[in-house]
Amino acid sequence: MAQRWLFLDAQIKELESQINALVTDYRPALLEQFGIGADTAAEILIVVGDNPERIKSEAAFAKLAGISPIPTGSGQTSGRHRINHGGHRQLNAAIYRTVIVRMQHHEPTKAYVARRTAEGKSKRDIIRCLKRYVIREVYHLVKAQPATAIPLQKAS
Repeated sequence: MAQRWLFLDAQIKELESQINALVTDYRPALLEQFGIGADTAAEILIVVGDNPERIKSEAAFAKLAGISPIPTGSGQTSGRHRINHGGHRQLNAAIYRTVIVRMQHHEPTKAYVARRTAEGKSKRDIIRCLKRYVIREVYHLVKAQPATAIPLQKAS
């Protein structure tokens, strides 16, 4: 059992290094952002690569991620919004992880959370706003360079 664990652990480390190398080669700017690791950046790039025709704008990318705001209620919204629960769930989860990491360890985000909490915003509303901010940031990083296909190596 221990040998199997060691073998699988070595495989995991090898695959993580390959993912890190691919992301670093393709979009290194994603990895420079606070809270975005190789796994999160890879998920973002997978979604972008699978849906290039759907990502025409920042708003379209937010909708694809399920982060676009939609009015609450039925006709009388009173200016409140909630997050669209449609979209790509793995991308949404990746952005959520980034927001949570920033809320815990990123000083400007901590200050933002404190300010918005003092204004009376709920944690859920703050996370919604932060997710929209992160998806906007990611959109500009992904669209900064023209997309180029990464040639896949043939398995021998």
